[in-house]
Amino acid sequence: MTTQLKTMLLLAALTGLMLFLGGMLGGNTGIVIALILALAMNFASYWYSDRIVLSMYKARELSPAEAPQLHAIVGRLAKSAGLPKPRVFLVPQQQPNAFATGRNPEHAVVAVTEGIVRLLSPEELEGVLAHEMGHVANRDILIQSVAAVLGSAIMVVANIMQWTAFFGGRDDEDSNPLALLAMAILAPVAASLIQMAISRSREYLADATGARLCGHPRHLASALGKLESTARRVPLKGSPSTENMFIVNPFSAVRAAQWFSTHPPTQDRIERLLAMSEGR
Repeated sequence: MTTQLKTMLLLAALTGLMLFLGGMLGGNTGIVIALILALAMNFASYWYSDRIVLSMYKARELSPAEAPQLHAIVGRLAKSAGLPKPRVFLVPQQQPNAFATGRNPEHAVVAVTEGIVRLLSPEELEGVLAHEMGHVANRDILIQSVAAVLGSAIMVVANIMQWTAFFGGRDDEDSNPLALLAMAILAPVAASLIQMAISRSREYLADATGARLCGHPRHLASALGKLESTARRVPLKGSPSTENMFIVNPFSAVRAAQWFSTHPPTQDRIERLLAMSEGR
């Protein structure tokens, strides 16, 4: 299945979920409002999702003078992949993690947290950045960014439904507070399942692509082990709807987040990378 088709299916599924929620919340009027919101979010997701996500995490762009090592690694990997060099951003958070965003390789961004720069060795950091360049090369970044932005919108609608269920909203006879509350709980789960269905296979592919780009699968495997163990102890302040963008699940410390994780098991990813390094 092509990336373009996956993006269309993702947009259709998440848009349909928003319309359904709008109908439950406000009947026909709610559907119209949800449709307008969905169209606006789809437009914003395509053109501005990278800016939205970077702003959400207060990321700032790093110049080559500020981070020469990071820029050198990203430049080397981009050249190896035959792609334009992405811009490099720093996220002011202590959890070690990283993500890539942008609508295409020509507008790509690679972002790293302060924690990951301190935790990993230069070789491990190159493995992580190679994974993110793998997402860029495989054109996953639009899918990830669209899912994050629309997922955030669904979370907002679900929160509105919770308040409506508790304090009253629609006055028509079909209004059912219990149904509203149930959908307020189930809607974010449904959005996560849609993201998960698309995201997991792309993580395996980005690992394999990244391992080839850096030439050392063990470096990425070592980095994943460190990131996974630290993410369970050091929280990340952000929206669960953006989970699919990060190299490891940033909310793995929350047990419920593990049940619907958009990431495959880290140990399985490590074992695949080690098999690659041994030529198996």
